[in-house]
Amino acid sequence: MKRNSAARTAKPASAGRPKQNLALYMKKNWQLYALMVLPLLFIFIFKYASYSGLTIAFKNYKVAKGFSGSEWVGLEIFRKIFTHRDFAKSVRNTLLLNILDLLFSFPMPVILALVLNEVRCKWFKKVSQTLLYLPHFLSWVIIGALAYQLFSMSGGVVNILIQNMGASPVPFLQDDAWWLVSYILIGVWQSMGWGTIVYLAAITGVNPELYEAARVDGAGRWKQCLHVTLPCIRSTIVILLIMNLGKVMQGSFERIYALSNMKATEFTTTIPVLVYRWGMEGLKFSEATALGLFQSVIGLVLVLGADFISKRLGEEGLI
Repeated sequence: MKRNSAARTAKPASAGRPKQNLALYMKKNWQLYALMVLPLLFIFIFKYASYSGLTIAFKNYKVAKGFSGSEWVGLEIFRKIFTHRDFAKSVRNTLLLNILDLLFSFPMPVILALVLNEVRCKWFKKVSQTLLYLPHFLSWVIIGALAYQLFSMSGGVVNILIQNMGASPVPFLQDDAWWLVSYILIGVWQSMGWGTIVYLAAITGVNPELYEAARVDGAGRWKQCLHVTLPCIRSTIVILLIMNLGKVMQGSFERIYALSNMKATEFTTTIPVLVYRWGMEGLKFSEATALGLFQSVIGLVLVLGADFISKRLGEEGLI
């Protein structure tokens, strides 16, 4: 009886302890919480408070009438954009560019990370990582200007070298098919450094004893990569794959605009470009908002689907 009464009396003290610890922690580290105020305000204002603007997609929005004065039309705007002549083309181009980007850009960082992990010369490894990572910090405006300097038909450095070798110049950015190839390759070059650093960081967490056990079993470097390194970084690969699948319906507006021109226009009409044309150039705010909302919903569905599949395969999902 005494033990039970002592346990009952001890419960309130233990129940109140987490609150006291939290209060003491917040009092002790109030500077850290103060630093979080501005970022949290930024996220709330620009990420969540702006959600009210999505009502434009269901209204015949007029700037003069404002949000409350514009006529509510329900799903009429969506019916209008789904039957627009550029909608199917923009969806096709967005899927084509991003699926090709995923097929070629996603495996390259994994391959580079595996190769660099086998390099034993430290200074060469560091220089290679730096050179691979530098394009990630370049603006697409700069990359577009460099691309036209290198691949221009008339004065491009690459075409000058091709002509000096006796061949005809190649329309890298002036022909639709060549533009698509150039778009993918330039994207691979720009993005592979960041993914390589992420995978190299994941590889450093692999237990060295696993490699020792593999060498004892007679496994060479290739088999160690295949049976030790890749399985150990599988969770990182799956997470980045899910993040990339969420971008399949987004595309890169800056990348397309930096590389676009009047001669190659077959693949440059994508959903982000169409949102910009309707919203900023055509002042069709309702259509642009509805198209952007459609794009976001499809991206969310793709992320949830990829996360569900990864969980079914035994991986820890993001959500």
